[in-house]
Amino acid sequence: MILLAATPIGNLGDASVRLRETFEQATVIAAEDTRHTAQLLRLLEIDNRPELIALHDHNEHDRAAALVERASTEDVVLVSDAGMPTVSDPGFRVVQLAAERGVTVSAIPGPSAVITALAVAGLPTDRFAFEGFLPRKAGERGRALSALATERRTLVFFEAPSRLAVTLADLATAFGESRPAAVCRELTKLHEEVRRGPLGELAAWAEDGVRGEIVIVVGGAPETEVSPESALTEVLQRVAEGERLKDASRAVAEATGLSSRELYAAALAARAAGSGAGSAAPAVKDTK
Repeated sequence: MILLAATPIGNLGDASVRLRETFEQATVIAAEDTRHTAQLLRLLEIDNRPELIALHDHNEHDRAAALVERASTEDVVLVSDAGMPTVSDPGFRVVQLAAERGVTVSAIPGPSAVITALAVAGLPTDRFAFEGFLPRKAGERGRALSALATERRTLVFFEAPSRLAVTLADLATAFGESRPAAVCRELTKLHEEVRRGPLGELAAWAEDGVRGEIVIVVGGAPETEVSPESALTEVLQRVAEGERLKDASRAVAEATGLSSRELYAAALAARAAGSGAGSAAPAVKDTK
């Protein structure tokens, strides 16, 4: 089988008994960085010396098939440098191919920077979305943040310390400076820090420079009362800009809590009547 093994994100004491036992018995480990994994085995005082195969973003596509083939006859342990493989780390292509070919995939649960940051941030945890790293190019980044501005779930991002100040400033611009957030730094490590506050304040704090591994947690968009008329106007505006009516109705419905079906019907009526949003708006029912 393919065995996805979660490794410590900082504190070696978080290595589970099962992880240690798996390392002791492994014959082959596919690792994001073989040097890093070799060091981890030494620090955990693992006597076993399994074969280490490099598996990272640049070679996973080429090596996935061979690893899956090998996993049909022996266990292949797959690890990233920290946390659970496949979560913003290599491994997805291997798992996808294994599933297609009927090779068993299992996991050794363990540390996760995403879940750890979410737990300590002090923001709602009942519904959340992990967004990983934001795009580096300004245009793509702006579009991504614009699409997330009305997301009501708590959002979790990874970011490099060198780009933290810029990212927080962009988040404050897109989501509003008062949106609550937390910057979680060096989780489980000696210098762990969780800095909480509005995005605007966090952006100013980060300008002096921040070091370490970073996870950003941002509160979801607050609920806002949206009238059926304004929602229908937004649907028609999206359609005028080239979006399909069905897609526009669904997107506005998700953002407002109104009925997608009623928005769609009202938009059709408005277009047919040629009278704009005003006369058709009453047909939209508030389902919140």
